[in-house]
Amino acid sequence: MAIVYLRRDAELRLHFPFPVLLCDIGGTNVRACAARALGEAPSAALHTQTHDHRGLAEALRSFDANWPQPPRSLIVCAAGPLEGRRLKLTNAEWTIDGPLIADALKLDQGLLLNDFEAQALSLPALRPEWIHEIGAVPMPRGGLRLVLGPGTGLGAAALAEIDGRHLPLATEIGHTDLGPANAEEEAVWPYLERVEGRVTAESVISGPGLVRLHMARAAARRVSAEPVDGVAIVDRALSGSAEDIESVRLFWRIVARFSGDLALAFLATGGLSLSGGILPRICDLLDPAEFRRIFEAKAPLDHVARAIPTRVIMRGEGVLAGMAALAANPESYIMDYRARAWRPPR
Repeated sequence: MAIVYLRRDAELRLHFPFPVLLCDIGGTNVRACAARALGEAPSAALHTQTHDHRGLAEALRSFDANWPQPPRSLIVCAAGPLEGRRLKLTNAEWTIDGPLIADALKLDQGLLLNDFEAQALSLPALRPEWIHEIGAVPMPRGGLRLVLGPGTGLGAAALAEIDGRHLPLATEIGHTDLGPANAEEEAVWPYLERVEGRVTAESVISGPGLVRLHMARAAARRVSAEPVDGVAIVDRALSGSAEDIESVRLFWRIVARFSGDLALAFLATGGLSLSGGILPRICDLLDPAEFRRIFEAKAPLDHVARAIPTRVIMRGEGVLAGMAALAANPESYIMDYRARAWRPPR
């Protein structure tokens, strides 16, 4: 018991001096905003392209003219596996080294999060207007919560609550194998483009995965299809193209199946939230009843899945709001700050 209290005392000494810069990095986009003072809402997010910069320090310097005061702290989340204070982006040629960034930007403090670890931290900060409910299962007050998001890649994380404090649990679930589950998928799977020799959850349930599904559907039916990107498929589907609509609906069915598997794996009785850049754009092509039917088809535990609510996060502000909450109250989160903070907690 004494060890637990000593660890918590060390965490309570950590603080993020304001202004705090908050940054969300994906394989495609960088979004950043500033929390100028404790209790003040973050500023509007600024955007730049990941591939337009050599690294994080350069990307953040491109925003310098927008901050009235130089930031003293930085909390950044990025898409890739985290190793202490260092992270290599999975879908871009960036390596983020926290202490080096702190030195380059003359920061007093900093913290690096996996992007979906940050997505999990954002769940308590989500506003009702940012949410699109799938089905009518009410969101409970307690229970482990889960967030899953297809974007440039596929991420997932869980959020547990212990003694009134939040514990984020990062995963690399996107790199697990994914196989077909019914005749429709069995017809398509042999034609799916493999990524590094594998068909993984991320290689199917992501923006590039939608393209692979679309091309594989065409190949399975011996229909010619021009190479396109995910944006074009979504645009054509929303314009009424039958072929593209079917590809998007197949994508939704696979998302529903994988979401149900993940919800059972974590026993996410607090609900499953879907995030990611692609999903809000295709919500009009989502059949909620079909999604719930597939999500719940987990016999003999279908009764467990039926009680788990599902929803789509329609706005990206939540992850920045979650990091702002962490900056304001680091003691409310269970995290090994001594191992992860860029400057030693005092």
